[in-house]
Amino acid sequence: MTAQAATAPDVLPPPVGAAAASQQSSPQQSSPHMRSIMRIPVEVRVFLGAATMPVAELMALERGAVVPLDHRVSDPVDVVVNGRVIARGELIALDDDPSRIGVKLIEIVGHPGEVGG
Repeated sequence: MTAQAATAPDVLPPPVGAAAASQQSSPQQSSPHMRSIMRIPVEVRVFLGAATMPVAELMALERGAVVPLDHRVSDPVDVVVNGRVIARGELIALDDDPSRIGVKLIEIVGHPGEVGG
């Protein structure tokens, strides 16, 4: 099951390791081309957990049924962009609207072999 958390690029975590170093030293970052790229929206999904059940059990579900997931309430959720986990976090109620949830990032996931990731 997934919940769409945000689509704005400014919610993405800062780059880590080699990616951070290359961005800090890149003179092209302030170019109009790079600014255009940085405004491209990406879909951010938050993975809460999954369940497997037989079709018969699925078809028998009714309003009010509870589908147990493979994650515990205290487990971190995965933050996914383009099918790749980029971070892990905790679900929180938003301060300005407690009826909505957000994700507090607790871990940034880097590329395999990347320094700091």
